[in-house]
Amino acid sequence: MKISTKGRYGLTIMMELAAKFGEGPISLKSIAERNQLSEHYLEQLIAPLRNAGLVKSVRGAYGGYILSKEPEQITSGDIIRILEGPISPVDFTEEDDPAKRDLWLRIRDSIASVLDSTTLADLITYNGGEAIDNYMFYI
Repeated sequence: MKISTKGRYGLTIMMELAAKFGEGPISLKSIAERNQLSEHYLEQLIAPLRNAGLVKSVRGAYGGYILSKEPEQITSGDIIRILEGPISPVDFTEEDDPAKRDLWLRIRDSIASVLDSTTLADLITYNGGEAIDNYMFYI
């Protein structure tokens, strides 16, 4: 399974919103500028995320988008399924060889397990395999 730019940029939007959770709305323009992405493309991606209830839009001069739930409650699987569709490494039928079908199902289930167990909170605190500490060292 290959994640397209829709999924990757959608995760970027959601991680930006998660990092600023509780601080008020974030504009797509600021997300686009910070990540060097097309604002127009991000506008296309935010609509299905809003329709699915993962984000809320806030109108006005200081408007933008906010997460509708806490970052711990939204998984990468939620986002990928909304933007990419069902998780499946290949299309297969019941007529396929049972051994191959079992392999494809195990791969699909493994991918889904990783996506469904990784929250936005996990993604924004990830730092090379270790959680980001709030310590500052001066030398």
